[in-house]
Amino acid sequence: MARHTPLTVATREQATAPVALVRRARAINRALAQVYPGARCELDYGTPFQLLAATVLSAQCTDVRVNQVTPALFARYPDAPAMAAADRGELEELIRSTGFFRAKAESLLGLSRDIVERYDGEVPGRLTDLVTLRGVGRKTANVVLGNAFDVPGITVDTHMGRLARRLGLTVEEDPVAVERDLMALIERREWTLWSHRVIFHGRRRCTARRPDCGSCEIAALCPTAPGARVRAV
Repeated sequence: MARHTPLTVATREQATAPVALVRRARAINRALAQVYPGARCELDYGTPFQLLAATVLSAQCTDVRVNQVTPALFARYPDAPAMAAADRGELEELIRSTGFFRAKAESLLGLSRDIVERYDGEVPGRLTDLVTLRGVGRKTANVVLGNAFDVPGITVDTHMGRLARRLGLTVEEDPVAVERDLMALIERREWTLWSHRVIFHGRRRCTARRPDCGSCEIAALCPTAPGARVRAV
């Protein structure tokens, strides 16, 4: 099993991050907080396990589609013990429309069995434990920690990686490296909300194919916006 390098508040990057970059990153966060005051996790769930399962299903799939699938899924398999005992064929049919349903079914069955066997059927509330579950990486773990356990974490999905690079907050492509850079810039207490705000912005304004720079509320803070007056530090 791959080992995950712990990321903590006390990192070398936080000691050396340029002050101007820290200030700009935090200004971006404050601006996004005004633009998206209701930013939140857009997956529907009732328990930490349900959020974990929904996050696994959201890979290469929209949250809207996942939210259409999970009511029936959770009615049939509401918790880890029930999911661990699921019939694979029935499970695959329930999640088929989310795409890659065979691989996702394998992950759901695997992580559910891990939770039952190692954590008495309850989702653990520590990142070091979550990433040992089959099919669970740092991104999924941070979603669960931040939203189900109120433990701050930065979720580096495709939106976060793209915007962090466009905003000049990182040059990294690897999600763990992006996460480490952002942890050095944003206050720990803001990590989860920062993630929601950036993801909201990436879905609604700064899209992959056609970013709406002309209407962007944070264009003045973005070094890649047309006519930008700020630089990536």
